[in-house]
Amino acid sequence: MSYYVYILQSQTDLKYYIGSTADIAARVDYHNAGKQRSTKSRIPFILIYSEELDSKEEALFREKQIKSYKGGQAFKKLIETIDLP
Repeated sequence: MSYYVYILQSQTDLKYYIGSTADIAARVDYHNAGKQRSTKSRIPFILIYSEELDSKEEALFREKQIKSYKGGQAFKKLIETIDLP
């Protein structure tokens, strides 16, 4: 089963949210429905980046890695590779 790491961007404050899931579409819908307490004040979100990984463990590791980049040069470099809407 594939797992994904994703980055969402809030259209309210333009900040990012990084997470992992087995079903990206359902997870984005969950965030945008206001069901995630930590993001509900920042909806709506758009999906700007995702990576497919082979296992949940790999996805969690990659999520943690990307979160460690946040605010740093590596995160900025990753975001620069994305064609934002």
